[in-house]
Amino acid sequence: MSGRELLRKRLVFRGRVQGVGFRWRARAAAHNAGATGWVRNNYDGSVTMELQGSDTQIDRVVQSLGHDRYIRIDSLEARTIPVDPEERGFETRDDFW
Repeated sequence: MSGRELLRKRLVFRGRVQGVGFRWRARAAAHNAGATGWVRNNYDGSVTMELQGSDTQIDRVVQSLGHDRYIRIDSLEARTIPVDPEERGFETRDDFW
């Protein structure tokens, strides 16, 4: 797979990912990488993100989050989902509950 092909991934982060600025850091990292999507807190303490961009852009966002001193990612579930051709930005969504 080329690093330039457009992908969309649904990511679920577990660990110390709520109450540490994760969503705002994710939004900044996505903006810096040129990726689109959204992020929200889940009722179980995890965070879900849909991230769209090249494989390189997605990796850059995830790596950036993993290097933040307040965030601790214990596990990450990722699956590829269909691309949203209409999406133009990255948003922080309200909590799931």
